[in-house]
Amino acid sequence: MKQFFYKGRFIFIPLAFAACISAVSFVVMQLWNHLLPDILHVTTINFWQAMGIFILCKILFGFGGKGGPGNAPWARRRMMEKCKNMSPEEREKFRTELENRMCGWGKRPFGRRDSNFDDRFKTNTERTSPQGDTPSV
Repeated sequence: MKQFFYKGRFIFIPLAFAACISAVSFVVMQLWNHLLPDILHVTTINFWQAMGIFILCKILFGFGGKGGPGNAPWARRRMMEKCKNMSPEEREKFRTELENRMCGWGKRPFGRRDSNFDDRFKTNTERTSPQGDTPSV
């Protein structure tokens, strides 16, 4: 049984791929033909045109990954290897340079906090008084 499935998967995978593409193309065709002629006054499309629209959209807009550069597992692994070989000083320099390039992206309230986090986001009236014991409001 296991040997049959092992040999049969080379036939099953292309058939499953074709079935998925056909099902999605049918859904695209139905949605187009039921919505867009009334909304945008366009003509109806056939199955092959719907498949072409679907493939074109996949080429233009991507294939549904997690999104964004750096989210790929191989990129994360490569970055971890680079950081592993850095000294703590180099790592902190890299982190500050990355935060500067990202326009403060890592300084959000729900992100990573460092020792100066609260002081950066307080206004002048909320900071401590010259005596240093109580904040002036």
